[in-house]
Amino acid sequence: MEKHQWLVVRRLCVWSMKKEAELESALSRNRRWVVNNQIKNIILRYPNKEIPMATLQKKFKSLDLQGKARNWLSKYPSCFEIHGDRCRLTKRLTSLVAEEHSLLEAQQPFLARRLAKLLMLTLRKRLTLLKINEFKRAFGLPDDYLITIVPRYPDLFRIVDHTGRRSSLAVELLRWDPHLAVSALQSAAPPRFSCCLPSSWVKSWERFREFDQVPYFSPYSDPRGLVEGSREMEKRNVGLVHELLSLTLWKRFSIVKLGHFRREFLLPDRLNVLLLRHPGIFYVSNKYRIYTVLLREAYAGSRLVDKDPLVVVKDKFGELMQEGLHEYNQRRRLLNVEKRRNKGLPLVSVDGETKGRRRRSHQVSDDDDDDDDGDGAGRKVGGLFDPEERKRFYKVLFDDDAS
Repeated sequence: MEKHQWLVVRRLCVWSMKKEAELESALSRNRRWVVNNQIKNIILRYPNKEIPMATLQKKFKSLDLQGKARNWLSKYPSCFEIHGDRCRLTKRLTSLVAEEHSLLEAQQPFLARRLAKLLMLTLRKRLTLLKINEFKRAFGLPDDYLITIVPRYPDLFRIVDHTGRRSSLAVELLRWDPHLAVSALQSAAPPRFSCCLPSSWVKSWERFREFDQVPYFSPYSDPRGLVEGSREMEKRNVGLVHELLSLTLWKRFSIVKLGHFRREFLLPDRLNVLLLRHPGIFYVSNKYRIYTVLLREAYAGSRLVDKDPLVVVKDKFGELMQEGLHEYNQRRRLLNVEKRRNKGLPLVSVDGETKGRRRRSHQVSDDDDDDDDGDGAGRKVGGLFDPEERKRFYKVLFDDDAS
């Protein structure tokens, strides 16, 4: 098959998985959370944890934002505090940052074990720093893991450089720990995959039962004795992806990023096809035009069943954002009501209903949100005044590169 034909077939295969509203909702990302998290990290890097507004305004370009930084920050009074020409975090957000740092410190032994397990899953028991940096946030590793984790466990890790090039710097596992070489499935004997599909999916259930008959192969075992394309190798590959997803914070991963580790984890080139053959174990989505695989058993509807403590802290940040945005919305609506009263126009109550049941014009007027921050908010669908948008603030699955 020619290359362009294969790409077409592959694209059709990805789209062939039936979309499920609840899991699609679980994969929702909120750009506002991502931006505010980046702003928070920028502020924390400045002396006294304060940043000049002029400096932050310049950095807005790198955040793909247009308009005034002051207008954006004013929408989140629970998170950001503007005083004069400088901005800092509120006491509540500062407390939340401290809670996260304290949690990362307390979780260092657990995070070290997680890093060791990741290295144990690789063929050579090492990963380059470039590769680790690609997924570190998805697995909860802090940005400074080379300082806070690796040196504290000299019996487990060392940094190696086999070529002398900076790009080849890697973290290598020094000691194999049999207690860590136990997969999430093996921890609940006997090790068997769950099939989370409705009973009406008859053919998928039949394929799963056939797959289930193949003996389980631990992803921590050396797979080089298995025959490529065999049922045993497929069982091993499914088990490896299952284990990787189990180690992530949100039990999901970018398929493109996962493909970057084919050599290290000995995964098949046609990774999408492998995942789509097992819809009872994995859910494949193309939401936001980003291929993502999600571990079905980790979710009840759109809700993550067992939340990592780090996820709980991230949720708190989303809730703090929601609270501030709600306060901002209420204040703006009350101001709009007052403006309309002064102009003798039909009044709009705080909940947005027009008194006298008159329909409001669909055209945005000067009385509407005129912050002009260029973020596409205001009265557009999905903007500030969309209640569904606000509900998603604390239900979001955070972007790998911004969490």
